Amino acid sequence: MAQRETHDDPHGGRPHAGKPDPGKPPADKRDRIVDASLALAAERPFGEIALRDIAERAGVTLGDFRDAFPSKGAVLAGYVRRIDHAVLDAPVAFRDDEAPRDRLFDVLMRRFDAMAADKAALRSIFAWARQEPLAAAELNRLAVNSMRFMLEAAGLDSEGPLGAVKLQGLALSYANVMRTWLDDEGADHSRTMAALDQALARGETAVARLDDAWRLSAPLRAFGKALLDAPRGFRERARDRADAG
Repeated sequence: MAQRETHDDPHGGRPHAGKPDPGKPPADKRDRIVDASLALAAERPFGEIALRDIAERAGVTLGDFRDAFPSKGAVLAGYVRRIDHAVLDAPVAFRDDEAPRDRLFDVLMRRFDAMAADKAALRSIFAWARQEPLAAAELNRLAVNSMRFMLEAAGLDSEGPLGAVKLQGLALSYANVMRTWLDDEGADHSRTMAALDQALARGETAVARLDDAWRLSAPLRAFGKALLDAPRGFRERARDRADAG
């Protein structure tokens, strides 16, 4: 398993990503709305929270809320961006000999660290998403985009012909590990670390197989492309030969 240096204070003494400094008002209404949503979700089921409840807790009008976010789902997207920034704005210098899987492990654990103060709220939000297919689909879309940037933060390629498949696979693995993290109350997060290490090991094997299959299929793909690009007469003759055979 990859070793983590320390994550007791992942933000170098700065306020936690999900909880701005209480001595300093949030910079804008969007931050206040996100914070209010998290606070309410920690108190009761997320599905029972109305837009007016969030607006009241945030100290904004419904009109202000509408200008900032069109829905509760959009508020969650704002929170995801906040966590993305917490990880991406404090890049880590990896060793040249550090394995790609270890780099990704460290980046994703930093992401869990950034969400630590919001765990109670996230339990409520994920319980709601399990009952709402459209919400679950939207959270998956957000996770896929976040994983694109987490891969980049770890120095790994997120593009290429199989990029979308890799991103979706990583997003699903991350969601599975998050279920463990939500129930992991250990100070050292050993259960989460073990689950993440195992998930990344399985993912590494799956990606290697996908890459091998893509390389092996290169001649067939080249032939298919040539056939599609060929003049119509050639394609007709090829079909005639196939029919004759």
